[in-house]
Amino acid sequence: MADPTLDFWQAKFEAGTTPWDRGQASPQLLRWLSQGTLAPCRIAVPGCGSGYEVALLASRRFEVTALDYAPAAIARTRAAVASVHASAHVIKADVLEWAPTSPFDAIYEQTCLCALFPDHWLRYAQQLHAWLRPGGRMFALLAQVVRPSAATGLVEGPPYHCDINAVCAVFGAPQWRWPEPPFERVPHPMGFAELAVVLTRT
Repeated sequence: MADPTLDFWQAKFEAGTTPWDRGQASPQLLRWLSQGTLAPCRIAVPGCGSGYEVALLASRRFEVTALDYAPAAIARTRAAVASVHASAHVIKADVLEWAPTSPFDAIYEQTCLCALFPDHWLRYAQQLHAWLRPGGRMFALLAQVVRPSAATGLVEGPPYHCDINAVCAVFGAPQWRWPEPPFERVPHPMGFAELAVVLTRT
């Protein structure tokens, strides 16, 4: 049960072996935007990967800060933003260590939590809480990747299964306020689903 390393992610992006990519922004992000649930603001996208959502948000006049620690992912994100003739702050950094100069209004969390080995989830939650202003919101898509081996205690990934009980414990009260379930399930091309949840930082 070893952590995925920087070399692991760099090799994936260099080879284009990124089956988790939809090739476009998540339909759930489009729904949040069309509903007005998420409106232009100062937003962070940790673990930005190929940058589809970063490009979409930047094209919609969000002030976007995107982070990844794999140089190949950073290159992809910058290219995606340039392709829509927009601008964003695209930073090569470790999300478990980086700190903003001022707090964000929102965070878009889709591919970072499920890419982190679960040992790091508590630290990650602390980081995101520190990044947001009070009352800021995290727009999260929680990967539901239930594998039969989990019944024997094996932790497999990435993507790691974002069990709702575990995520509720990590992003728990009083630091975070959750909406009432049920949460919308968003199908993923890889065959699993994501739960769409908007958390509020207290």
